[in-house]
Amino acid sequence: MRLYTGRFCSYFKNAFSGQKKHFSCSAKTLFSFSSSVVSKPLTIIWLISILMTSPHYPTGTVRALLQTDLVTEATRAALLARLDTTPYTPQLFEATTYELLRAVAARIYPQPDREQPIELAAVVDKRLAEGQSDGWRYDAMPPDREAYRLGLGGINQAAQALFGQPFMELTETRQDEVLEAVAAGSAPGDNWQQLPMDRFFEELLAELTEAYYSHPLAQEEIGYVGMADVPGWQRIEPDHLEVREPQAVK
Repeated sequence: MRLYTGRFCSYFKNAFSGQKKHFSCSAKTLFSFSSSVVSKPLTIIWLISILMTSPHYPTGTVRALLQTDLVTEATRAALLARLDTTPYTPQLFEATTYELLRAVAARIYPQPDREQPIELAAVVDKRLAEGQSDGWRYDAMPPDREAYRLGLGGINQAAQALFGQPFMELTETRQDEVLEAVAAGSAPGDNWQQLPMDRFFEELLAELTEAYYSHPLAQEEIGYVGMADVPGWQRIEPDHLEVREPQAVK
């Protein structure tokens, strides 16, 4: 896990409420909140320190719950669709641009322990193709499709300027250096004259985080079962779990 990634929502839920299911948030909201408290690098280092000491949960918990009547039909259908591993065909991006997005996502959210990684680029491509959004954007940012076109192009420009090669041809270490320059707002490239790189990286990080933690396999990593809400939640005190909530593995 790279320094600039953060499992924001789940750990803020634990820190501020004691119960993951009772704190509603999005990665974008939490990134904005954390940035207003302390500088971004210090905030993210702090969040990563929480991540590195987080408990481990048994595998299969979410997938087992999806087969019970604790989950609504609509929720079950949505989450089972995310478990579908059928190869995805890009709907918006050209093939080379889509592969670039996949490569960027793989460095922000590396998944070396997964035989088949969660596909994050597909979530972005599908959203953009369907014209969906969360209803707002920074006034300095262009519409989402244009932002991704400029931002991904800017990442390639930065790779060429720094190392003389396209991003996808770089070693993983050098790819990380390019992304760290973008995150720090110091990457070279003409596209960044039209797009604020810090805002773009913030948006990219937020979207990939939300895509990752909306997937059942990622939810199993953090012991999240908030989707199993048909009977409601009775045990709302901190550290008091419902029967269906997994216990951390010691």
